Amino acid sequence: MLARPIRSLILIWLAWSIILIGYIHIASMRYAPSRPDDSLVWTAGETGRRSLANKPYLLDSFLNPLVAWDSEYYLSVSIAGYDDPTMRTFADDDGTEYALSYAFFPFYPALMSVVRLPFVALGLTPIGASTAAGVLISLLGTLAGLIALYDIVRAELGDDGAIRTAFMLLIFPTSLFLAVVYTEGLFIGLAFSSLALMRRKQLLVAAILAVLATWTRAVGGALIVPLLFAWFASYRTADNKGGALLRLPLVALPALAYLVWRAIYGVPFEIVEVGFFGNSVLALSRTVDAWTQILERARANPQTAVVVAMNIGGVALALLSIPLALRRYPGLALFGLIALAIPLTGGWTGTQSAFRYVLVVPTLWIMLGRWSRSVVFDRAWALLSILLLAMLAFLFAFDFWVA
Repeated sequence: MLARPIRSLILIWLAWSIILIGYIHIASMRYAPSRPDDSLVWTAGETGRRSLANKPYLLDSFLNPLVAWDSEYYLSVSIAGYDDPTMRTFADDDGTEYALSYAFFPFYPALMSVVRLPFVALGLTPIGASTAAGVLISLLGTLAGLIALYDIVRAELGDDGAIRTAFMLLIFPTSLFLAVVYTEGLFIGLAFSSLALMRRKQLLVAAILAVLATWTRAVGGALIVPLLFAWFASYRTADNKGGALLRLPLVALPALAYLVWRAIYGVPFEIVEVGFFGNSVLALSRTVDAWTQILERARANPQTAVVVAMNIGGVALALLSIPLALRRYPGLALFGLIALAIPLTGGWTGTQSAFRYVLVVPTLWIMLGRWSRSVVFDRAWALLSILLLAMLAFLFAFDFWVA
């Protein structure tokens, strides 16, 4: 029998799933934005009436408002693997061509390739079946993340405060990515569950989940830091120091997972990610150039100004939450800092998608959960978040840029 707070959390998640997905579909049926989307320097060329003509994975009618942008790469890999002949390619200096999907990590589409099988049996098209699988995985991952977040903060905030903390995640403007064919839902489920298990000193399962999180998104490798904190805490209080030392190699599993991935996919990933998408690790000069250009554009373009304001606002909140939670949750705070720093210093991506990247920072939700004890803040923040969520969900349904 589930405890009453967990039942309540599951029902809130279920209502959120139905309402958000329903809203995205109804809104897309009722009215449409004026094309193209001019929010970024390159989005106008990608959001015209026929811009999806060369992107077949985004054209299937089943659950179509729940796929856009990166969704096509996950759908492609789940159906045809990384060397999909229908996927667009990028050539290296030697002329060797690599599918653009190589820039995306394998665990999410691998799960989709399994979960899609019952939907294929029901008669859905291959793309429709993979879309259904991707949405289901995202939703279930989100539920796991909510339960883990509840478990992490319950001792501090109590049952009601822990549920409010989880609710802060659900209503955040970019929470729509937790219900579509993107990796955020699965990653949060794996990473937050790993963090919760670390606090319970269940290091083996926590390390396994950290491995899977690393194979979902590169920043999963940052879980090595809270794993080290958790191991050291268990070592200090262990009666059997020798047994505790035997568990130390568990800390290295996320790094090992990353190295295994690099050995298999590292070369094509690097070529596509750097050459086509313009991102790399600690590309500080490129990052400065990107921010300089987008801030200059924001002065003249109101659409760009809104994108920039949301990105900066989201990052500012996430960064503020880290020192505020550092004393009580040091492992979570350092994980969030690294998980945010990697994409924010990677080049162009931080200027365009930072508002989405903050979803994986657990201390952000802890901070908002604490602040929501104020009735005034709780109501005001909920109103602001839900209105922005509705706007972004609508734009995503029409393949406009969100984050």
